[in-house]
Amino acid sequence: MRISYFQYLAFLFVFFIAVSSCNRKPDKADKPVVYKGLYSFGPEIKSFKDCDSGQEFWVTDSSARLELQYSQMNFEKPYEPVYVEVEGVKLKSGKEGMGSEYDSTLVVKKVVKITKEIPQDMCN
Repeated sequence: MRISYFQYLAFLFVFFIAVSSCNRKPDKADKPVVYKGLYSFGPEIKSFKDCDSGQEFWVTDSSARLELQYSQMNFEKPYEPVYVEVEGVKLKSGKEGMGSEYDSTLVVKKVVKITKEIPQDMCN
């Protein structure tokens, strides 16, 4: 059985593609990070202010828990800030849509803590 030159090159090409894809390291953005800060929610705004950096983010709640737990706190007015600790990833915000005025969007994967009590030593 004889292998043609073309079959040999095709095999090498597939082999190199397979080997190179095995060495791919996951991006840092793929791994959730714990963020601590102030979350505000209302009809037009879902924002998070990071206690460490002071940076503000648009929030997308992929956990479906953050907005629910916030609404169960029964605030009289919307947009009351609460202290949260959430696991999530930061992404660049889109150019259009609700979060377009923010540089980044925080995609919440898990709610670790949510409370009305804002720690004075952490978030000023």
